[in-house]
Amino acid sequence: MSKIMKRGIVFVALAIAWVAVPNLRAQNKKELLPAPLPTQIFTARKVFVSNAGDDTLGDFSGGPDRAYNQLYTALKGWGRYELVSAPADAELVFEISFASRLLGEDISGGGGTSVSNRTLRDAHLRLTIVDLKTRVLLWTYIEHVQPALLQGNRDKNFDQAMAALVNDVRNVAGQPGPAAGGAPK
Repeated sequence: MSKIMKRGIVFVALAIAWVAVPNLRAQNKKELLPAPLPTQIFTARKVFVSNAGDDTLGDFSGGPDRAYNQLYTALKGWGRYELVSAPADAELVFEISFASRLLGEDISGGGGTSVSNRTLRDAHLRLTIVDLKTRVLLWTYIEHVQPALLQGNRDKNFDQAMAALVNDVRNVAGQPGPAAGGAPK
């Protein structure tokens, strides 16, 4: 194949790509429309708060029910949902849990000097929302608790993560779903 033919083929391929890429971008923009929100989250009135527990609150004060108690108090203060004491009386279940996964160790020093190591953890709150009628998981939120060296700062960071979690729920629960037909108007 001659150089002129090779250049011609390359030119044609580039011309096709130049025309096709904007069409692909336009198609991708169409596909990125917001998905509809589960209507149960913003139409429900009665919620049961479930304590899925924690794997360890070791570095945080407040005991094993801290996440549950804080979420319950925040939802009660918000007043958006009626909190019921039995799942049978609820439309939705808000299940809260806390986990602190071990990510690894950060080891520094050595070579005849002292070695320091620090355990790296990913502490996070997880809230799942389940529709009791259909038993379908509607939504999951995860908020990470920023690490801190001092106990008071760890507890403050826990409180901030909980506030962010409640704010996440507020952002979805206060929004109506899209109009019939799937596209927002």
